[in-house]
Amino acid sequence: MSESPEARTTRLMLAYLCVAKEAEASLERKVQILDRFGLADGDIAKVCGAVVQSVRNARLNVKKVSSGKKKKKKA
Repeated sequence: MSESPEARTTRLMLAYLCVAKEAEASLERKVQILDRFGLADGDIAKVCGAVVQSVRNARLNVKKVSSGKKKKKKA
């Protein structure tokens, strides 16, 4: 499903605004925030000023950390 250029532009502007206050946040944190918008890796890379592969790596790191939390055993 393709969206209009205006809708894509609006979505990217909202994404920029969401991470504007997170200037010193890690790329992983920014990817977590921007994943909520359903943005593609390339769009997230544009917003964060990063390379697409860095976004993919950050997304994998986030998944590893979140799955690691679920596997903790209670003492």
